[in-house]
Amino acid sequence: MNVLAIGAHPDDIEFGCGGSLIQYGRKGHSVFLLIVTEGESGGIGNVRRMEQLNASKILRAKEVFFSNYPDTRIPVDKVLISKIEETLRSVKPELIFVTYPDDTHQDHRNLAMAAVSATRYVQNVLFYEGPTTQNFTPNVFVDIGAVLNEKLSALSAHASQVLKTNIEGLSIIEIAKAAATFRGIQGRVRYAEGFVSERLFLTI
Repeated sequence: MNVLAIGAHPDDIEFGCGGSLIQYGRKGHSVFLLIVTEGESGGIGNVRRMEQLNASKILRAKEVFFSNYPDTRIPVDKVLISKIEETLRSVKPELIFVTYPDDTHQDHRNLAMAAVSATRYVQNVLFYEGPTTQNFTPNVFVDIGAVLNEKLSALSAHASQVLKTNIEGLSIIEIAKAAATFRGIQGRVRYAEGFVSERLFLTI
């Protein structure tokens, strides 16, 4: 199966669905990533691109696509929808992970809205959460207990961002582990990732 994860910035995917991607990769599925910006805010776009490529190795991604939109300026327009559709034609995914529409960061919101249109013919689309997601009530859970440390290692590969949480004394690693614990409680396991389904097709 081909799996595509779409993120607004480097590190969005690792936080939201990194554990699930690692497990798909372990089981022989083909994992692809689409990063819509290079996260160049602060003048470190090249650094963040390299961090993303390093993290992608931990995620077992076969290929990483970059769309190179300016950080904080992702639009909701036909051009972005077409760019996402172009990646879909290349990857032919059967499952897509993408940011959730209710989010305080405009890039996450706008990407989600564009992706809803671009992925309209894909049977399985799941929204993932991030630190700025709001009103997120998962209805799909994935046990990531066996790969939590790898997920956190993938996040740690984004070294320039680990402490940029706007919460003094709290790293993105600590936030991700807390989120995995909470979603695990909801899913009745030790650690989990939670998702909201846009569409989920079951073969019986």
